[in-house]
This record gives sequence, structure tokens and C-alpha cells, in this order.
Amino acid sequence: MTGTDRKVLVLKGDNMAAYGFGDGHPFGPDRHDVFHAELERSGIAAQVELRSAGPASAGDLGAFHTPDYLAFVTERCQLGSGFLDAGDTPARAGLDAAAAAVVGASIEAMEAVMAGQVRRAFVPIAGLHHAGRAHAAGFCVYNDCGIVIELLRSRHGLRRIAYVDIDAHHGDGVFYGFEHDPDLLFADIHEDGRSLYPGTGHAHESGAGAAAGTKLNIPLAPGAGDAEFRIAWERIETYLEAGEPEFIILQCGADSIGGDPITHLQLTPDAHEYAAGRLCGIADRCCDGRLIGLGGGGYNRENLALAWTAVVRALVENS
Repeated sequence: MTGTDRKVLVLKGDNMAAYGFGDGHPFGPDRHDVFHAELERSGIAAQVELRSAGPASAGDLGAFHTPDYLAFVTERCQLGSGFLDAGDTPARAGLDAAAAAVVGASIEAMEAVMAGQVRRAFVPIAGLHHAGRAHAAGFCVYNDCGIVIELLRSRHGLRRIAYVDIDAHHGDGVFYGFEHDPDLLFADIHEDGRSLYPGTGHAHESGAGAAAGTKLNIPLAPGAGDAEFRIAWERIETYLEAGEPEFIILQCGADSIGGDPITHLQLTPDAHEYAAGRLCGIADRCCDGRLIGLGGGGYNRENLALAWTAVVRALVENS
């Protein structure tokens, strides 16, 4: 198989690998290399195109985030101390550059798919879904998911974009960033917010204003496993098929796998592989196959490596 025959792109690079926090923080900078080691060990790495990407520009970041917030991040990271939020996301020297590199990788994945260079793409450290338009949150500095959505619209003229999230935590930065937008399809299976950060994503939260009733939040009880996930997933497929998206983004956080140190769901990597494979079929029927996966959370390193590799395997086998 030559490089031009490969239909799935996976992003890799020291610049994005640097995104993380030290001193025992759950989101350590080792997550990138743990995943790529498993991708290599599994033999999947030989079946994909590996590519690095440059950082997102200030203009790219401003597609979703406010100027005041971007200035705040730059200033606080230059100081190299304190927090970017209430206490989950430490500021450190170089963090803003690493965060911009993650966004750049997600943009590279989007552009490669839109250009028809590949059928699908995966970005391991991306999917930073908690950051809001004007604030950091939950280990997330820049919301690459929201930036990609905005750029798909401004650069490529797409409107009906589907964002699907199976991270244990609710994708609140994306949900509230587009809560009033009826064209953004939002489907999120997550642990019930009554037992897990950020405490949002209740079933009754289905959009507001012109978008009332257009979003789908599906909370699962702590301890829920693959069986409960499959039942919930049927609702997502029905929702997406009816919405006819032009592009699909999957945030496939591995912290919903059993054994994660900070969450309580009990999924297996099979759930992630199933979701990715099923989304490939919907992408083929609705949007010329256009689908990117973003790694999201996951703080048990073995779970992370296995779940993300399972997602890439599904993208390869269904491309």
C-alpha cells in the first residue's frame, strides 16, 4: 500500500504531543506517544498516512474564541503560573503554543478530508470540548471542535455539521457555544452530570431559541456499560440520519472506558470501534464520507491507547 492509497490520515507531532500538564496531572504530555506506540504495535500505523501539522494562526483561533480570551491565555502562559480557569487547567510556559498546535492538527485533518486527500482522519490529543468561547475549562485551553465547525462554515460554506461526543464528560463548550444554532447537530452520550464534571448535559437540554429541540443529550448512569451505550446509540443514528449532515466530527474520549481514574462509566474499546464504524456508514450516505475523529479525554493510558486505536481501525476498515 503506497501513501497515496491510504484513505485515513492520523496526525502525529512533537508540537501537539507537548499539550498537557505535569506534576501528576491526569492530562499528561505522554498521552500522544502511548497512543502512537499502540497504533504501531497493532499494525494499524502501516495502513494509515501519518502527518504532522503546524500551529493554528491567531485568525483560526479567533473563529471561535474572543480576542480578550486569546490575549488572556497568551499573557498568563507568558507568566507561566496560576490557572486559566478555576483550578483544573494550569498555566505554564509554552502551553498556548502547544494548544495552538492541537488546533492546527484538527484543522489539518479537516482540510485533508475536505480536499479529498483522505476519506477520514484522526487527531489523538484533540477534542478539547470544555473550553468556551471566552474561557478555559476542564484541561481545555482552545476548543478545536468549535474552531473546526466555524471554519467548515467560513472556508467551505457548509452549514449542517454533526458533532458526536462519546467522552464520559459532557461536551459543554461545544453545546453552549452552539446552543442557539439550529444547523449544528449535537449528539452527546456521557455520564450523568449529577455524578461527574461539568454537571451539565441533562436530557432536557436540547437547544435554545431558534435551536430549541434540535440537540440530543443522553446521560448514562454511573456504571453503565456497552449494552446501555448501544441502546443510546440507536437514538443517535436516528437523529443523524434525519439531520442529513454535510460533515461529521466524532469526539471519542477514552475516559468512558471502565477503569478510568476520574470517571465511572464501564464501556470497553468495542463501543468506540462500533461508534466509529457506524458513523462511517452515515458519513458515506449523507456527506460524501467526510468524518474526522478527535481523541478527547482518557486518563488510564492503556484504555486510551486501545480505544483510540480501535477508532482508527474502524476508520480504516470502513474506508
